[in-house]
Amino acid sequence: MDLTDIRKIVKLMDEHGLSQFQFEKDDFRLKLKKGIDLDDLQGLVSSLPFANAPIVSAPAAPVESTPAVSSAQPAAVAEGEEIPSPMVGTFYRKASPDSPSFVNVGDSVSEGQTLCIIEAMKVMNEIKAEKSGTITEICVEDATPVQYGDVLFRVK
Repeated sequence: MDLTDIRKIVKLMDEHGLSQFQFEKDDFRLKLKKGIDLDDLQGLVSSLPFANAPIVSAPAAPVESTPAVSSAQPAAVAEGEEIPSPMVGTFYRKASPDSPSFVNVGDSVSEGQTLCIIEAMKVMNEIKAEKSGTITEICVEDATPVQYGDVLFRVK
């Protein structure tokens, strides 16, 4: 196979909207890929040093001491097991703008039930419950971007 044959294959890939082509014969192997490979992209994002790095905050500025107020409330504690985002994309609570939300706070969910959709590169990926329980919190606003590992829901 020569360069003109490969160019013809690339032209056919363009004409038919193909992003991958593979040909094997005897001791010859040709593999062509165009565009972004999602598996490679997810591996790259998860390997970035900032993805798992601890958050470092600046030291607090000194504050004048004031008498403590007795009406201070304890900080709210997140309740339930986290359901993280398995990918980078846009989070949607509904299948379409005029459809009801897949789940709401207080809803009981069963294993395998669709909780939301994450759109990644124009592909709608259903995110399903890995265990049964009750939704205690929805941690992301509808139609907002999410990163790999962001907490989407809490289930108790």
